[in-house]
Amino acid sequence: HVQLVESGGGSVQAGGSLRISCQASGRVYNNYVFGWFRQGPGKEREGVARLGTDGITRYADSLKGRVTISKDNAKNTLDLEMNSLKYEDTAMYYCAATGFGYTDCVSEYQYAYWGQGTQDTVS
Repeated sequence: HVQLVESGGGSVQAGGSLRISCQASGRVYNNYVFGWFRQGPGKEREGVARLGTDGITRYADSLKGRVTISKDNAKNTLDLEMNSLKYEDTAMYYCAATGFGYTDCVSEYQYAYWGQGTQDTVS
């Protein structure tokens, strides 16, 4: 079983930057797919970025160039750095992970483990 705990959320002005982190614990393997999702007010949850077991990072088209996903295998942490933040980036951000032999997982339904979320507010 894997536990995921996000941290680092907060409030920032438009144009600013935020870095949020996800601490993974439990039976975490390097062949897991990790991802960041978000859910804004009145919106459905959407994918932000993900790191496949092939080491390739993939990003939502609307966020390319503004976000970077990275993983520290020694610390079992997954980070998301966001720059040039916009009001519409206001959302609860969730860390997710899954094994089961996937190389990459696009759909949120493929992820088995989720954090509780961290709120990012852009004003």
